Formats: sequence, structure tokens, C-alpha cells
Amino acid sequence: MIIGVLALQGDTREHLHALAELDVIARPVRRPDELDSVDALVIPGGESTAMSKLAIEFGMTEPLRKRLAGGMPAYGSCAGMIMLAGTILDGRPDQVPFGGIDMTVRRNAFGRQVDSFEGTVDISDIEGGPFSAVFIRAPWVEEVGPGVRVLGRVGERSGPSGEAARPGLPGRSAAGRIVAVRQQHLLATAFHPELTGDLRVHRYFVEMAREAGQTTEG
Repeated sequence: MIIGVLALQGDTREHLHALAELDVIARPVRRPDELDSVDALVIPGGESTAMSKLAIEFGMTEPLRKRLAGGMPAYGSCAGMIMLAGTILDGRPDQVPFGGIDMTVRRNAFGRQVDSFEGTVDISDIEGGPFSAVFIRAPWVEEVGPGVRVLGRVGERSGPSGEAARPGLPGRSAAGRIVAVRQQHLLATAFHPELTGDLRVHRYFVEMAREAGQTTEG
């Protein structure tokens, strides 16, 4: 099994390193022919509007939509979560997501770069206790469709020095917001596990991808 990491924009290298730590063959993906050579895909964090524009320029948008609709497993972190959403709130009018997960995501829901924070998130399918999750200009999920499982919500929050973090944009309570979801072969988190050294989310996705491959072969 080969897992690609979309390398148009964002923290591609960190995801490639995390997958390599799990002894997975991982490759950067920029063009449709490279997409054809992978069994699953990670869509990294970064800038979702820039990612959308570059996907169009590189001819990746429609091939990606086709592969996702055809059952290719994919994991999106932060901007990747936005790109896997069916509906984006507070996005640019010309922003084109890849879709796949029946959810509405609010872009930059927690605020600007200065509002980045660390917090704890329990993922219901993953053992080992809560994650120390890093949120950087992160989205959150406003609502999900009936086929989407909510895996994690915002827990205890702290800033870079341990002080209480800001509670989100004015009028938007952050407590309990959805930050991890799964719909069949698709996984998304609002936080960046590739920045913490905790490989449990990546391991979970690798297992998802292997199960999907076995189902296809069967």
C-alpha cells in the first residue's frame, strides 16, 4: 500500500515523516498521474484558499473528487478538513473544496494566527488517552450529516505558556466544538497531529486505508 500526501501547499513534509515512522511507503502528490499511483491520500494543513487555487492550476480538483467518490481513503488535517467538507462557511467565494464528507466547516473558526492554542481532544476510536492537539487558525465543524461519525470535540484548552486560551471568535463558544470526524473511508481533524510526535491518528488512518484495500480486494 502506498499513501500519498498532497504536496501543493502546506506541511507536506511533516506528514511524510509521520507516515515513514509507521513504516508506510509515502509519496508527495502534485499531479493527476501521481495521484493514480497511490492507494490513499493525506491532505495536509496549510492555507485552504491557496490549496484550492493550486489544485485547479495543477488539474487536481476533478481527479481528486473522482478518486474520493470512488472510495479512496483520505485524511485531512486543518486545511485538509476544510477541503474535504461539503460546505465551507467564511471561505472565499472562489474556493472549491474536494468534498467527500457530509459536513459544514467554519474556516478559521478559532481566530487568527495569534489565537493558535494547544488543547486536549479525546478520539473515541483511539485508545491511549486524550491527544495534546495543536490548533493553528483552525476550523471547526458546525454540523454533520447522518452518515458522519463525530470522533472528537474540544476539551481543555491552553495557550503557548499554559495560560487560558482565547475562547474563539466573538459570539462563538469553542467548548465542545466538533474537531474530528469520520465518514466511511474519510477522516478529518481540525488539529495537527503531525506536529506533536503522537502517531496515533496517522496509525488509525493507515489501518483505515488497509481495511478499505482489503474490502476492495475481497
